[in-house]
Amino acid sequence: MRRKDLKQIINIIGIIVVCGFGYFYWGMDYVSQEKYSPMKMIPNQKEAYYAENWCKDGEGRLEFRLWDGTRVDCLTKDYAIEFDFAHKWAESIGQSLYYSILTKRKPAVVLILNKRTDYIYLKRLEAVAKQVGITVFVINAY
Repeated sequence: MRRKDLKQIINIIGIIVVCGFGYFYWGMDYVSQEKYSPMKMIPNQKEAYYAENWCKDGEGRLEFRLWDGTRVDCLTKDYAIEFDFAHKWAESIGQSLYYSILTKRKPAVVLILNKRTDYIYLKRLEAVAKQVGITVFVINAY
């Protein structure tokens, strides 16, 4: 095989790889503007219910598996999103930052509020999120 033919084959393989990554990237939509306001959902559901309903309609990939076996709850073009109930606000910070590093996406948390008193956890999360660059989304489930 001549050197010229080998270069052409390598170029074709490179184009296929780039197109494959492009397909994956463009297959996910941006987070819609309406989700930047608190969303109302029915109460007393499992975390997976809220993730499925929030991350639906092609806005991201649910339970995206990473190389180390961990799973991002919702991976979009822009964000690696962790869903957690309000009382687990501190845990959500670490997970979202970790997923962000592995996916090269911005960190985000969807905090699920089950009762009005959960707003104290939201305020705590927002105080830290502002300092470290985590985007916070809210689900009102009460």
